[in-house]
Amino acid sequence: MVRVRPATAADRPALGRYGAALMRQHHAADPRRFLTTDNPEAGYGGFLVSQLTDEETRVLVAERDGVVIGYLYASLEGTSWRDLRGPCGFVHDVYVDEAARGQGVGRRLVEAAVEWIRGHGMTEVVLWSKSGNAPAQRLFAALGFRPTLLEMTLDVEPDETAR
Repeated sequence: MVRVRPATAADRPALGRYGAALMRQHHAADPRRFLTTDNPEAGYGGFLVSQLTDEETRVLVAERDGVVIGYLYASLEGTSWRDLRGPCGFVHDVYVDEAARGQGVGRRLVEAAVEWIRGHGMTEVVLWSKSGNAPAQRLFAALGFRPTLLEMTLDVEPDETAR
């Protein structure tokens, strides 16, 4: 039985472990686009725990038999002229332990986040998915998400005269 609940400070080790795994996964896919650090477990775990008291954010964990097997990080966001979108809930991270994938854990986390977002009066939920992550994109599509944006990155050499 999987239980989804709000994260607590006691979840920091699991949040750090899974946040670091997500960071490494992205960095491995495109090291020029996605950053990494020497100790992402401490950094990302600390960041996620710092979000727990912000009423505009939600960090959820999925646990089975008292063991955290995944997490989700979401926030409530206002109108963004930069992104050309109205107020929405934004799902920033979804990560499920490799051994628990394909068992509905990610679905349960996203559904719980959508309910939290709806409960705050938002009518739109936005998320980004790393290119090439077909399993996650299938899950999001099955939940009703539609593709709306494709991020593209160009790496350029710095202009030494600009310094």
